[in-house]
Amino acid sequence: MTYGKLAFAQLNTKYPLQILKSGAGFYIGTADESGPISRESVEYYPTAEVAAQALAGNAWTQRSDS
Repeated sequence: MTYGKLAFAQLNTKYPLQILKSGAGFYIGTADESGPISRESVEYYPTAEVAAQALAGNAWTQRSDS
């Protein structure tokens, strides 16, 4: 998947997955020019590089929409 499932479910728009940062660490999510839209990954990662490897290798868990 190359776009955020949760963002699409909420906004009916396909936002590309990217690496984002929060206080808890780095995560796979979506954003636009206004800022973050959704956190798609269950996991938080210690660095952007580790998160990018998880995304590239499809080694992450999609959060459910419930």
